[in-house]
Amino acid sequence: MATGAEEPTLTVDELAARAGVTVRTVRFYSTRGLLPPPVIGPRRVGRYGPDHLSRLALIEELQRQGMTLAAIERYLEQLPPDLSAHDLAIHRALVASWAPDSSEAMGQAELERRAGRALTGPDVDRLAAMGVLQRAEAAEVTYRVDVGLLRLGVELLDVPIAHETILAARTVLLEHTRSAAHELTRLFRDEVWNPYREREADPEHVKAMKSLSAHMQPMVLQALVTAFQRSLKEELRAAFTAE
Repeated sequence: MATGAEEPTLTVDELAARAGVTVRTVRFYSTRGLLPPPVIGPRRVGRYGPDHLSRLALIEELQRQGMTLAAIERYLEQLPPDLSAHDLAIHRALVASWAPDSSEAMGQAELERRAGRALTGPDVDRLAAMGVLQRAEAAEVTYRVDVGLLRLGVELLDVPIAHETILAARTVLLEHTRSAAHELTRLFRDEVWNPYREREADPEHVKAMKSLSAHMQPMVLQALVTAFQRSLKEELRAAFTAE
């Protein structure tokens, strides 16, 4: 399963530590077929890569959202087979955005353990600019970290983009995603919720609404990611193709 540029180098213990789960959890997901098998290296030691880490993080986030393993299985089956670790990280970040609060309190050592690397002061500043973390005011807590964005943010640390550009890009994304969220909410309220309230005495309609609520988030996320990826490819092609 090597869609990313990096070679699989993590042991199962290192993978679990980076994802913040137990080794037992990793093995359980593997036996369910949710995680692809590792690459077998010297001495028959399994090695995992960025794709495994991003996929594991996505599975954990879907579980936090209340999805069953069967539902997660179906969700993963619908994803394109050639998604990179970066693409999976975007999916995970979008899924986490539905949660009321996906941030965790952690100190410098835990942050670096989860990031898989040492973090300098400028690194932390860039992560803060991307909205990945906030410096905490409480003395016993160093940062409030959005774990849904951490992996993606760490990947972007080595991209040569100016701090000001990151802030500008974040502003653009927030403005447009807020606009999309507003329109989707209006559509759901006017076309789904209001008619439902008029028929809430109908047991069959109530059952259908509960089913819709359970499946709406993954469907919307899938549509958003797919539409954004296609639009971005078209815009980049138009912007950088020589005339």
